[in-house]
Amino acid sequence: MKCTVLTLLAALAAASPRKPLSATNLIARQQASEACTVGYCTQNGGTTGGARGETVTVTDVASLVAAAEQEGPLTIIVSGTISGSAKVRVGANKTIYGETGSSLTGVGLYVRRISNVVIRNMKIAKVPASNGDAIGIDGSSNVWVDHCDLSGDLSKGKDDYDGLVDISHGSEWITVSNTYFHDHWKASLIGHSDNNAAEDRGSLHVTYANNHFYNTYSRAPLVRFGTVNIVNTFWDSLIASGVNCRMGAQVLIQSSAFRNSSQNAVFFADSAETGYAVLDDVDLGGSQNTAPPGTLTASALPYASIQLLGSAAVANTVPGTAGQKL
Repeated sequence: MKCTVLTLLAALAAASPRKPLSATNLIARQQASEACTVGYCTQNGGTTGGARGETVTVTDVASLVAAAEQEGPLTIIVSGTISGSAKVRVGANKTIYGETGSSLTGVGLYVRRISNVVIRNMKIAKVPASNGDAIGIDGSSNVWVDHCDLSGDLSKGKDDYDGLVDISHGSEWITVSNTYFHDHWKASLIGHSDNNAAEDRGSLHVTYANNHFYNTYSRAPLVRFGTVNIVNTFWDSLIASGVNCRMGAQVLIQSSAFRNSSQNAVFFADSAETGYAVLDDVDLGGSQNTAPPGTLTASALPYASIQLLGSAAVANTVPGTAGQKL
């Protein structure tokens, strides 16, 4: 009987582009309701997304757009392979969670001037620049990006796509964790312009934890103005550069490693003012750190300590956990 009920639920799920939570699998239900427990998104009251609302599942672009724009808390389960062309405005108090095997192609998620958003287990690829970033966070607070697989296409021109995760306009209390950035020109930036000091200086507190960058050209990440903790990160086969520290940014990199990458692992370039970096147990793998030493230390971080894997372990650990693997 149990198998019959599950089969019926699966049939109901396939019949509707949006469906109540009872038509999703129990694993997705549990994981989609989890709050952020790591890094800066635990601050300012925490980040819970749509946990207090109902849950729906979407299987096409139109339904995703409609659900993301709804008022009030909502958890949105993305199911199946969805292709299209859209820049989806995500409302406050939302969780967007990808079921195993789901994907978005050509569709970006845009989090603008809102708070409390969770984006987890999403696979997003080949978002044209006209649709923004794969995930764009603009003037928003308390956003958690976790276990995502984000990519572009290096055979295209570098301006055909924008960023994979771009964080700008004074955004605050952001964590990007367990995410796989790959095959893309401009992976991730914090702070969109040297000329935005009035909005960005003193803001842009961001944690990158347990992420894997592979075969990206630059911006892994590029940091202007922000206060950024990068921990348990593995950079492999970076083409041009890694972490670019600019415009007074303070960056603390812990328990991380580079492999098969360009000389510019951690550096400063292309701004009127330098940024700064502190490296603690970072294996540069033959690449270089030329950024001026900074002042950000682990004891200054306001959140619970993140368990350090150690630079010798990240290459064998992080690729197995980063990406759409919940």
